[in-house]
Amino acid sequence: MASHHTMQQLKFIIPGVAGAYFLGIVHELRILLDEPSGWARTTTLTTICLGFTTVLLFVYILMLPLIRGVMPDYRSWRQSGVLSKVIPVLTASIVLGWLLLVYTFGHYTSLGYFKGVIGASCLYALVFGFLGLIPAPKVRRN
Repeated sequence: MASHHTMQQLKFIIPGVAGAYFLGIVHELRILLDEPSGWARTTTLTTICLGFTTVLLFVYILMLPLIRGVMPDYRSWRQSGVLSKVIPVLTASIVLGWLLLVYTFGHYTSLGYFKGVIGASCLYALVFGFLGLIPAPKVRRN
């Protein structure tokens, strides 16, 4: 039987998959990436880079206990040397990536802005649902 945490993450994964499938998000992204040049391709590539940045920073934050050997205090992240730099960049990459994805879907595809908002939200819910399945490492305290 699946754990409670896995079931909680499925609340993000299932709607993300369903929305991305029914809106044809992967197909729309492929069409945009097949453009030989232009703003449609540029914004799509920028959106993808921001998405990868978001994933990498999130995984980096999760792996900090293994990298540093100390469990960071996530609640007081503003006082932490590493977290005070990484979390604002992570937040900016999430917000800018989502906004640019909505703009790209709304301006350069047949989805329009309303379906673009839904599509971008489904894609981000799907990614965050999978990221939430990564177990956080524990560091023993002496």
